[in-house]
Amino acid sequence: MNILTQKLKEVLTSVLPIVILTLVLGFTIAPLPAVSVLRFAAGALFVIAGLTIFLVGVEIGVYHTGQHVGAALSRTNKTIILVTVGAAVGFFISAAEPDLHILASEISDVTGGGLPKNLIVAVVSAGIGGFLSLGLIRIVYNLPLFKILIGMYGVILLIAVFAPPAFLAIAFDAAGATTGAITVPFALALSLGISSLKKDSKASEKDSFGLVGIMSAGAVISTLLMSLFLRKHEIVGAIPEAGSFEGSIFTPFLSGTRTYAVDAVYAIAPLFVITALFQIFSLKLPKRQFVRILKGLLYSFIGYTLFATGVSAGFMGVGREIGESVARLGNFAVIASGFALGVMTILAEPAVHVLTMQIESVTSGYIIRKITLLALSIGVGLAVALAVLRIVTPSVRLWMYLLPGYTISIALNFIIPKLFVGIAFDAGGVATGPITVTFVLAFTHGVASVAGGDAIDAAFGMISIVALIPVITMQILGLIFKISYKETGGDKIA
Repeated sequence: MNILTQKLKEVLTSVLPIVILTLVLGFTIAPLPAVSVLRFAAGALFVIAGLTIFLVGVEIGVYHTGQHVGAALSRTNKTIILVTVGAAVGFFISAAEPDLHILASEISDVTGGGLPKNLIVAVVSAGIGGFLSLGLIRIVYNLPLFKILIGMYGVILLIAVFAPPAFLAIAFDAAGATTGAITVPFALALSLGISSLKKDSKASEKDSFGLVGIMSAGAVISTLLMSLFLRKHEIVGAIPEAGSFEGSIFTPFLSGTRTYAVDAVYAIAPLFVITALFQIFSLKLPKRQFVRILKGLLYSFIGYTLFATGVSAGFMGVGREIGESVARLGNFAVIASGFALGVMTILAEPAVHVLTMQIESVTSGYIIRKITLLALSIGVGLAVALAVLRIVTPSVRLWMYLLPGYTISIALNFIIPKLFVGIAFDAGGVATGPITVTFVLAFTHGVASVAGGDAIDAAFGMISIVALIPVITMQILGLIFKISYKETGGDKIA
C-alpha cells in the first residue's frame, strides 16, 4: 500500500462519519435546502481529496523540514541563535496560519472593526514566536515542562484579573486557532528534531511533546497584554447575518479556491524559505532528498487549498443552518447535536492525525493511535456540548469553565506520567483546527442567532473550551496508563 492509498483510507475513515451525521441531521430534525445539501456533498469531496494530499505533503515535506531544522538548531550550541531563529520562525509560521486569519477576520467583523484583523494576527504571532523560543530552550536545557506550564498559566490568571472579560474568550480562541494545520506539524517535527539528538531515550520521548502547548499559552499571554495596552474596557458587536444559499452551487467553490490558494501560498512560503536557507547554510541534504521535501511542500499547498475551500464553501453554511434549526428544537437537542458534531469533527482535523501518528511512533507503539483518537473525540464532543450549553444558558460564563478546568489540569500534571504532560497540552492545540474554526464555529453561531444574548459572548469562547477539555481527557488517559502499567509491572510509562 503506497502512501497516497494509505492516507486516502485514513481520511475516508475520519471524514465519512461527520458527512453521514450532517446529512442525517439535514434530512431529519434540521431540514436543509437542496442547494445546501449539494454544496455540502461537493465540499465533502474537496475535503477528502484535499486532506489526503495535504497529509501526504506533511509526511514527506513539512514534517521532514521541521525535523531537520530542529536538529540543525540543536547542534549550534548557541542560545542566542536558538532564541532568535526560533522567534522568527514562530512568528512567520503563525502569521501565515490560515486558521488564525479566519478567526481574526471573524473578530474584526463581530467587533465592527474595533479589533483590526492585522493587529490580532501580529500580536498572536509575536506571542507564538517568543514562546516557541522558550519551548526550544526548555528542550535543549531539560527544563521541566509542567513547571513552565504552571508558571505560564499563573501569569495568564494574573493578567486575566485586569483584562476586560470579553478579551478572555478572544485570547483563548486566538491561541487555539493559531495552532492549526500548518503550525502544528512543523512545531511537532521541530521538537522531535531537537529531542531526538538526546542520548536518554525517555527524555527524548517526553521532550518530543509540549512545544505546541507552550506556544498556545504564549498566544494567550500576548493577546491579554494587548487588551491592557488598548485599554478597551468593553467591546460591543453583533454576529454577522448568514450568507445566502441562493445562486450557483459551484460559485462559492470557484471563488473559495482562489482565496484559499493565496492563503496557502502565504502559509507554505515561509516553510519553503526556511527549508532553502537551512539547506544552503546548514543542512546540505542530498539533492534527491531536498527535492522530495519540496514536492511535499507543493502537495501541502494543493491539499490545503482544496481542504480549506471544501470546508468554507461546503461546510460553513450548512453548519450555521443546522445550528439554527436544532436550536429551535430545545436545549437538549442542540446540546446532544453539539456533542455528536464534536466527536465527529475531531476525526477530520489534519493536525490530529499528525499528533497521533507522532505519539504512536515516538512511544514505539505502546500508546496506540486509536486510543488517543478515542480520548480526543470524547473530549471535543464534551467541549462542544459545554460551549453550546454556555450559549443557551446566559448565566453560565466562560470563566466558569476555564478557571476550574485549568486548575484541574495543572493539578493533574503532578500525578500523571511526565510524557503525558506534553501530549495533553499539545492535544489541546491540535483539536482546534480548520474544521473546528469554521464548521463547528458556524454551528455555534447558528445556535447563538436563535438563542440571542450578548453577541461577543456567543461569538467567542467555543474554541477556548475545545482547546481545554481534550487536555484533561488526555491527562486522564495518562493516569489510566500509569495505573495499568503499575498493575502489570511495566515501566514504559513514567
